[in-house]
Amino acid sequence: MASFLFILFLLLSLLILMGHRASEADWGRWWRNVIDGWLRLFCRYYHRLEYEPLPLPQRGPALVASNHLSGLDPLLLITASRRPLRFLIAQEEYHRFGLNWLFRAAGCIPVDRKGRPEKALRRAREALQRGEVVALFPHGRIHLDSDPPRPLKKGVVRLACWCECPIFPVRLEGIRGERLVLGALVIRSRVRLKTFPPIYCREEDEQERCLEQLRRHIEGESGE
Repeated sequence: MASFLFILFLLLSLLILMGHRASEADWGRWWRNVIDGWLRLFCRYYHRLEYEPLPLPQRGPALVASNHLSGLDPLLLITASRRPLRFLIAQEEYHRFGLNWLFRAAGCIPVDRKGRPEKALRRAREALQRGEVVALFPHGRIHLDSDPPRPLKKGVVRLACWCECPIFPVRLEGIRGERLVLGALVIRSRVRLKTFPPIYCREEDEQERCLEQLRRHIEGESGE
């Protein structure tokens, strides 16, 4: 029994060390940083993620906007970022059994899509004003290229305008578990994450132009 416990202790220590060494973002607690490292190892080696790091500023507010294919997407964005990301996620996902503690630890912002979505925008605005990075999926839900066209939610350009911060477009490709939430974590993929130059939207009359530019990037129509 003592030998078993000693081996278990060694394995746990090794896992913690691996997570700590692989971590690249400071989430404010050592155990959060260890989880960050585990997620990066998982995405790089199990899902074979190919990416260039998100070109975020070292400090100050920024928005990350991506297409949304599956439940794997947030982990992929975290892996590509050297700064912590605060995600806007659907309220029903935020309260998913067994995962709520993780979403709270990561500072995720739940969105009540059927009630008061403006409350989530207000919290996102406050986070940006504190100099944090907010990540969101402007389609509002999982949306594939083959689906009927779906307009992007305007919250991302409104936040950019209010807080005078750049939007960093991201496009994800190669996820085999498309449309799946937890299943996408299990089905092994070969993911490619593409980044694009930041979009600046400082005036209200620029919002439609910025939104269209963002749409072309994340839907793969920009030709880049």
